[in-house]
Amino acid sequence: MSVISVIAEPGTQNPLDILEEVVTANDWSWQRPGTHEFALQINGSWCDYRLYFYWQEELGALHFSCVFETRVAENQSHEVYRLMVLINEKLWLGHFELSHPEGTLLFRHTMILRGAGPVATEQLEDLLDVAITDSDRFFPAFQFVLWGGKSAEEALDAALIDVAGTA
Repeated sequence: MSVISVIAEPGTQNPLDILEEVVTANDWSWQRPGTHEFALQINGSWCDYRLYFYWQEELGALHFSCVFETRVAENQSHEVYRLMVLINEKLWLGHFELSHPEGTLLFRHTMILRGAGPVATEQLEDLLDVAITDSDRFFPAFQFVLWGGKSAEEALDAALIDVAGTA
């Protein structure tokens, strides 16, 4: 995924103000229900992702989640958890989780910004890029478990096959 860069106004304290500039520059559909909340939808390679941001000013923390357009049935949750453990071991930033009772898959990360000064535009661009790239990368593995009946190991191996050459 390629994110269009913007230059933020110096001194902006609420990272959602900068995020609004990034999202507007990329012409993505978004909502800002309050000064501390931000929601947008992005088309991924395999499905649409709903992205939510919450700025916790007192902690200086920006909470982020990227929700998949898929649900996990209770009888499939054990194998999905096994897959998430294998995937999360490979990640440098953020993690995948399964929310209950909805059975929603999501990528989640929190950035601690207290004492660091205003968030840089590049930090938000990188957060979006990592979340969408990793979600697109591992979405097929989740589908192999959910729809293909594969084990966590089989699903991850199949999803991470490196293709050689071009067709």
